[in-house]
Amino acid sequence: MAVIATGFFDGVHSGHRLVIDTLLSEARARGEESVVVTFWPHPRVTLQKDAESLKLLTSRPVKEAMLRRMGVDRLETIEFSMDFASLSALDYIRMLRDGYGCTTLVLGYDTRFGSEQLGPQAIADLALSEGLASVIVPPVCAPDSSAPISSTLIRAALEEGDTLLAASYLGRPYSIEGTVVSGNHLGRTLGFPTANMAIEEPLLLIPRSGVYSSTVFMKQCFREEQSIQKALPPVAWNGRGPRSGRGSEATLSEWTAPEENVVSFKAMTNVGTRPTVGGSDKLTVETHLFDFDREIYGERITVCFHERIRDERRFPSLDALRAQLRADAAIIRG
Repeated sequence: MAVIATGFFDGVHSGHRLVIDTLLSEARARGEESVVVTFWPHPRVTLQKDAESLKLLTSRPVKEAMLRRMGVDRLETIEFSMDFASLSALDYIRMLRDGYGCTTLVLGYDTRFGSEQLGPQAIADLALSEGLASVIVPPVCAPDSSAPISSTLIRAALEEGDTLLAASYLGRPYSIEGTVVSGNHLGRTLGFPTANMAIEEPLLLIPRSGVYSSTVFMKQCFREEQSIQKALPPVAWNGRGPRSGRGSEATLSEWTAPEENVVSFKAMTNVGTRPTVGGSDKLTVETHLFDFDREIYGERITVCFHERIRDERRFPSLDALRAQLRADAAIIRG
């Protein structure tokens, strides 16, 4: 028998966490299995509802890893196909009951499912008619307003470059994962070598262009004596300035695998098109790791964004760019 929460859970934000915490407590109280049933791809992709404008806060692997680390007994990911989209709410409830042993549904305040897109109270009433109990979880409101925290709210903050506000909604810094690839090596010429990221999830939201204070996490791929900077403690650096306490603290295990050989580095990240050196049609994410100068091509890294320092802009010369990078680094390093 199982207590089940179901939804897309993009970003696994503070509102989602309350749903999962409720799931875990209900399952413990009933002596049943805690199960999360989620979907991939995003319904808008399958249904082609403004899919071209869709941006995701988490890739599938990252979302699934975060949900598992919250302590659920089982995670199931269903392919969101046209056939699945055509299921009625009643059919889906019966699927959860008969296929997954569901006795109790944990529903977010804004949960909708079934081809009719029923809301939580209608779902609860329908579930009761099928012998299932339901718990409706209230919203978690944003600390700076009465608006419920949502993936939409977080996306809007990131698109404005307000990563501190996004972190307060997420309960942790916003992060992206990717593989380090070779760039044009201009950063090394300027005295600021960068790790250039190839991001596999094409729909992943990249914050607004600009320079950010950041933290990089990666598996330790070098001998200890080669590391110039010791690994930071397993609490993310809090950025700078008076707003840095606003939701920016979180443990390492919240966004990357809690493995013993994971290390972290204070860093400076540029998001943009590099206008000073001719520009590019493609948005790039380049990160300079402070006090670290090793080749890590092919390694996977996680970049956690803390605070946006300034806009990306075109400088009249490389010397001017170098001087600005030094000033940025001084601000970030404190």
